[in-house]
Amino acid sequence: MKINEYIEHTNLKPTVTQKEIEQLCQEAIEHEFVGVCVPPYWVKKVKRDLKNTDILVVTVIGFPLGYSMSQTKVAEIKQAIQDGADELDIVMNMTAFKSDSQGWAKIEVAQFAKIAHEAGKSIKMILETAYLTPKEIEVACKFCHDAGADFVKTSTGFAPEGATVENIALMKKAVGEQLGVKASGGIKTYEDALRMIQAGAERIGTSSGVTIMEQFRAGL
Repeated sequence: MKINEYIEHTNLKPTVTQKEIEQLCQEAIEHEFVGVCVPPYWVKKVKRDLKNTDILVVTVIGFPLGYSMSQTKVAEIKQAIQDGADELDIVMNMTAFKSDSQGWAKIEVAQFAKIAHEAGKSIKMILETAYLTPKEIEVACKFCHDAGADFVKTSTGFAPEGATVENIALMKKAVGEQLGVKASGGIKTYEDALRMIQAGAERIGTSSGVTIMEQFRAGL
C-alpha cells in the first residue's frame, strides 16, 4: 500500500504563514501526497506552486462552523474554483440539519455539487461527526450521497473529537462504493492512518503527513 496516495497534507491553522504554506507544498512534492489542503486565502499561490505536479489543491468552505448562509458558501465555492481549487471541503450546515434533517441541509449539498461538477471539481461534505449521533451520521451520509457529493468527511479538526474508526466504518457502510470517505482530525501517526484506511477511508486529512511517511518507511 502506498500510504502517500491517501494523504492530503494539511495546514488550516488560523495563523499559518506563507513560509509554512511553501513548506507544506514542498513536503507534498517530496512525498508525492495526493493533495494539499489549505485555507482559501492561499489557494491561488498554492495552485501556482504546484502547477507542474499532479497534486490536488484542496480548500475549505464555510469553515469551520458551517452555519453561514448558502449564498455565502456559493460565493466562496466560485472564488475557490476561480483561484484554482480542485476539491472543496464544505462544512455541512449542522444547525439546519439538526432542525430538519431532510430539508435545507440536503438542498444545499445538491446546490454545491451542481456548481462544482459543472466546473469539473469535486466536493467533500464535512459532517463534523463529534456533534452527531450514529443515526444522524448515517442520515447525513445518505443525503450527501443522494444530493451528489463526492466524499463525506469526518471533521474540521476544530471540534472536540476528530475521526474515529467506528465513525469511518459507519460512514463507509452508509455511502457504499459510490462516495469516498475522508478521515480527518487527530490523525497523527502511521498506525492512526492505517486504522482509518482499514475501516474504509479513501483519504486521510492530516498535518502530520511527514511523520506518517517517516514511520511508514521505518517499518518497511
